[in-house]
Amino acid sequence: MTLVFPDQLSTDQLSTDQLTTNEGDSDEMKRVLITGKNSYIGTTLENWLGKEPDKYRVDTVDMKEGSWKEKDFSQYDVVFHVAGIAHVSSDPKMKDLYYKVNRDLTIETAEKAKAEGVKQFIFMSSIIVYGDSSSSKRVIDRNTVPTPSNFYGNSKLQAEKGIEHLESDDFKIVVLRPPMIYGKGSKGNYPRLANLAKKIPVFPNIDNERSMLHIDNLCEFLKVMIDHEESGLFFPQNAEYVKTSEMVRLIAQVHGKKIRMTRVFNWLIRLMFGIGVVNKVFGNLVYEQSISDYDKANYRIRNLRESIELTEK
Repeated sequence: MTLVFPDQLSTDQLSTDQLTTNEGDSDEMKRVLITGKNSYIGTTLENWLGKEPDKYRVDTVDMKEGSWKEKDFSQYDVVFHVAGIAHVSSDPKMKDLYYKVNRDLTIETAEKAKAEGVKQFIFMSSIIVYGDSSSSKRVIDRNTVPTPSNFYGNSKLQAEKGIEHLESDDFKIVVLRPPMIYGKGSKGNYPRLANLAKKIPVFPNIDNERSMLHIDNLCEFLKVMIDHEESGLFFPQNAEYVKTSEMVRLIAQVHGKKIRMTRVFNWLIRLMFGIGVVNKVFGNLVYEQSISDYDKANYRIRNLRESIELTEK
């Protein structure tokens, strides 16, 4: 088990704070601090906001050691808390670490941010608070009660509960529960599927549905949250649900390969539901589409095909 951020990057990639001078900042500029230096999501957001240097100043801070506690948060309008343990473990020896990092560190960071006058705190939770994917269609709406099935999901949910009382007119809290995030350079299940798509001639044609979120859509959503000084619970996702076999077909197509979809093995795969990797690849887990709409701006700037092309090329 490695201490990682929500993008599966290990702590040995953490380093010292990025220091940026306050000189020249305009009153309209948003000053953003990202916890989790060199993380995939944090780095991508930093580059995304960096396209508009007149509107955003972004710093990052290393959360591995306790030195972050000495950092002055008062110079920031927004703290985006992305540091945490990202992947799932069933090892009971890891339980305390999950809660220490995902729950306790989040609460401590939020308390410091509020005490030092930060206006907005954005926390990266996860769809995992609703439990694992299932063999049959499963749709999550605003009334669905979270039922985490592992340390990761429960530690994220406990973090949400631990910071909600800090909300005030002067300290706005945004909690995001994104589904699987993918994009160029991402870690986790997507690159494993992409490697398969480039190598194998056939793939199971299972009729499943998954909510997913391309990294550009996530970064644009975060930008919108910052611009509109939002607070509340949000469920960003792509405009389309993803069928695993269709995504694999698109990946292969981008690489000029043809892959045949077959239902021959479907009975066997259904028998194997309950095994972690099978659930992750062929399971069903979606948000009801309307809960992911945002009427103040369009953050879904990449459709599925475009997002696959950007990721693979």
